[in-house]
Amino acid sequence: MRPFASFRPILLVLTGLTCMVPTAGCGTKKKPTLTIEQRLEKAEKEKTPDRQAAALLKVAKSQFAANDEKGAKETAAKALEKVKGEGDPNLFAPRLIDIAGFLAELNEVKPAREALDLAVGLIEKTDDPARKAKLLAEAGAAYKANTDSMAAKETLEKAAAAADQVEERFRADALAAVALGYTRSGLANTASDVVDKLLKAAKTLEEPRAKAEALAAAAGVQAQTGKKKEAAQLLEDAEAAAKSITRVESRAYALLAVGMATSANGDTKQALALLKEADKAADKVPEPASQKKIVALVRSAIADLEKKQKK
Repeated sequence: MRPFASFRPILLVLTGLTCMVPTAGCGTKKKPTLTIEQRLEKAEKEKTPDRQAAALLKVAKSQFAANDEKGAKETAAKALEKVKGEGDPNLFAPRLIDIAGFLAELNEVKPAREALDLAVGLIEKTDDPARKAKLLAEAGAAYKANTDSMAAKETLEKAAAAADQVEERFRADALAAVALGYTRSGLANTASDVVDKLLKAAKTLEEPRAKAEALAAAAGVQAQTGKKKEAAQLLEDAEAAAKSITRVESRAYALLAVGMATSANGDTKQALALLKEADKAADKVPEPASQKKIVALVRSAIADLEKKQKK
């Protein structure tokens, strides 16, 4: 994860030798772990409602992981209350979608639906068609997770319509998000028009990350509709584009997208190989916060695939 990972064994040996010397202050003190109550208090002190909601949702997920389902539901409900009012769609809508996804996981169907309805209402006020398409695609997938197929389909259709309004040079990115929304919703069989438009837009792309992610998104839809050969060809081109990227962060994200689409097409072994390449690139990202984010995404994907491989 660290830029100087290759020197880590030497550093550990040196640290161990230093700690054998009886001096004060050897080692690092661990930050005291906050209790759930303290974390809830801290969340309430965040400066804006969307940040309060984000912090509360994080606590709710911790409670759920600790088998406190009742506490998780109560905290998630508090998070939802924070973003029920009027606010910036770019801040409130993603938060509402995140909350809805977690509530759906808890089988809290009614509040999850409420959160998604509020999110879509805000998204429709967004002037930027690219942003609108991406957020509606996320909402569509979340509706499906909440077992509402009709709302998922309607929302994804709105996302596709918004993508059509995006300026040509950015359209592939918006269409890729919509294609992913269809794939995550299990509605790929209704997305042929989106895939056709996405492939046409992808041909005009010169930036390799954008090209890799667009082709991977199209391949994901093809894989889900049983078009394995077409998906494999798209993935071959997507992989070539991803591996041509020199900037490590972009390379990691592109390889992650291609790896996940490769897995969807049934090639778990190749998917893992791509994700491990993504992990190497992620490990070299120089900015700590960015590195932490991409490393977490890649390693979570690797863990999921390794579990799948063992079954």
